[in-house]
Amino acid sequence: QVQLVESGGGLVQAGGSLRLSCVASGRILSINTMGWYRQAPGKERELVADMDLHGSTNYADAVKGRFTISRDNHKNTADLEMNSLKPEDTAVYYCKGDRIQGATWYQTASWGQGTQVTVSS
Repeated sequence: QVQLVESGGGLVQAGGSLRLSCVASGRILSINTMGWYRQAPGKERELVADMDLHGSTNYADAVKGRFTISRDNHKNTADLEMNSLKPEDTAVYYCKGDRIQGATWYQTASWGQGTQVTVSS
């Protein structure tokens, strides 16, 4: 019913920047919250940042002041601008959509396949 696809990951030196993009496809009327999560090797998946339909945001303490989430509700996209990257930001980054309303269906949540971000020291 809905598919989320991430792009923009890669290898960057510490202090550098990357921009991740997520596109949700399908016959979508609305997505209540779109967010970015990450999972480093041996660690649990954690919230990085999310934004609801009204523009309210949440950020992990570790990324506040460095990362910025944005979204386009009409295009069902969510971007994550990552600046001043640190080696500890290395992880697979996942896009997630919560409370997705379609024309004839409803989906509680959906995840993208993930994109690798590697920050070298």
